Formats: sequence, C-alpha cells, structure tokens
Amino acid sequence: MKWLHLWVALATLASVASAAAEVYPGRTIKIVVPLPPGATADTLPRIIADKLTRKWAQPVIIENRPGAAQNLGAEVVAKAEPDGYTLLATPQGPLVISEHVYSKLGFDPLAFVPVTIMGILDSTLVANPKVPASTLAELIAFAKANPDKLSYASPGAGSPPHLAAAMLVAAAGMRMVHVPYQGLAPAMTDLLAGHVDMMFDNLGNTLPLIKEGRLRVLATSSPKRIPEFPDVPAVAEIYPDVVYTSWFAIVAPPKTPPEIAGQLSSAIAEVLRMLDVVNRLQAMSTRPGGQSPAETARLFAEERERWRKVIASTGIKAQ
Repeated sequence: MKWLHLWVALATLASVASAAAEVYPGRTIKIVVPLPPGATADTLPRIIADKLTRKWAQPVIIENRPGAAQNLGAEVVAKAEPDGYTLLATPQGPLVISEHVYSKLGFDPLAFVPVTIMGILDSTLVANPKVPASTLAELIAFAKANPDKLSYASPGAGSPPHLAAAMLVAAAGMRMVHVPYQGLAPAMTDLLAGHVDMMFDNLGNTLPLIKEGRLRVLATSSPKRIPEFPDVPAVAEIYPDVVYTSWFAIVAPPKTPPEIAGQLSSAIAEVLRMLDVVNRLQAMSTRPGGQSPAETARLFAEERERWRKVIASTGIKAQ
C-alpha cells in the first residue's frame, strides 16, 4: 500500500511538472523580420515585442534577416520548430505574392499558420525633388517623352512596391528602369540621395520626409485620396486597377498548434488596443490590426488571389 501511495505521489508530481513545462511562453520568443532595421515593417514588431516582454516576463526579441525580396527571412521561419518561439513579422510579399513571382521558393506560403495583422497603411508615390514633375500627370508626360530616363526603386523584384510601380508604368504606357534593393530602408537612402528617382512606400515612412521637403508626393495608391494629402490624387482616379495598400502580418511556422496561434493573436490584439500603442501607430500613419487567426487567413486568401491577377497581367517574374 505504501508503494502504491508513493507511485501515486510520483505520478502526480510528474503530471504537474509536465503541465508546467507546457505553459506558453516559457522562454525567449524570436520574431524574424525579413527586412533591414529602420522601416515601419521593423518598428511595428519592435513595439509589439516590447509590450509582450513586459506582459509575459519573457524576452521577445527581433532578428532582422533581409534578402531575396523578403523571402530569406520567411524561409528561416518556415523551417523553425512549430512551438511558438519563432515567428515571422512581414509585409505581404512572402505570404501572398512570392508564390506567383518565383518559380521556386524555399518555403510554402500556404503552410504558415496565420496569427494576426499588425497594421495597415496607405502608400504613396514619392519622388526626389530633382525629378522634373510636381504632379502625377507631369510625371507621366515626362516619362513618355523620355523613355527609360527615370528609375524607380523597390525592396526587391516582386515586392508589393515593385508591383505597384509596374502596374502604374504599364497602365500609363511608360518605360522606366527598375532598381531593386534588399529592403525599403536602403532603397529610401538612395532615393533621398538622388541615385533613383521615385518609389512607392507606405505613408509611415514617407510622411516626415515629405513634410521636411526631402521628398515630393505625386500620388497615393489607396482606392481614394487620403486625409493627410487631400489635394493629391489617388492613382486609381486615372487608372482604377492600380491600387496598393500596405499591411504587415505575424505568422507562425507550419504545424504550429492553433492554441498557440490563438494565444499570440489575443495577446497582440490586446497590445494594439493600448492607448500609448495606438498613439504611436497613429504617429506612424498606421491603422492598428489585431485580427483573429481566422480573419487573418481570410485576408491572406483574398490578397493572394488579387495579386495573382496583377502578376498575371503584368507578366512580372523574379529578376
């Protein structure tokens, strides 16, 4: 009988220890950002990571893994253990666009487990002030009269800013030179230096530079004009199919348990509702996300089909 009591006690202790071991999160969480530091796509997860670190008393760290039009970082996360301790915070490129642009990827975008959307931003077409155009109409006229004289930057071939510019170039019948970079930050550096002429970038990155006079805004790529620039036309006013809005999502590696994805989603949504976070995002011209995994999955499906049509119509493939 004594042995039986001892066995029951040991079994209970083992059960308690096992349950404790399964508490999530119990150690450092790494969020991989497939871009260099400095842009909105890097700042958003850093804000979230800081709040989650305080909430869970566990470190939540950011690791920048730029390269291959954001696909390198996505591949790293796709091969990580599906335990919730390695996540991907990314623009839409690797999740809904790359599969249509690249003949071969080191990951399956459909296999990622959706967690949530961090934020949504309007996008702007901005030019270096030296470009001889103050409006979209003037830009189109100059580009048509000077084929291949103007260049546009992007964070990589097949990235959303590249596709947005390619849509505009095709719709307007222009010829421009595409200059791809490994991320928006280095592309912006060269745009400000005048090494390239223009690019599409989200409002959170461009608004301060426009206000300082270091960039000129020619158009927005939202479906309609935005409050920050009521006198600046949306490209869609002239070319209705040229629409591009930035969004940034968090996903987990394939086969991550839905319980972990749900816990992460709820915690991040709570962060995105905090007043100080809302104010910071507003200062970055960003609308907070916080969607559930199911809502995020639906957005992915809609965006995947939309970009498939865009890429088919433009014929863009990775360079």
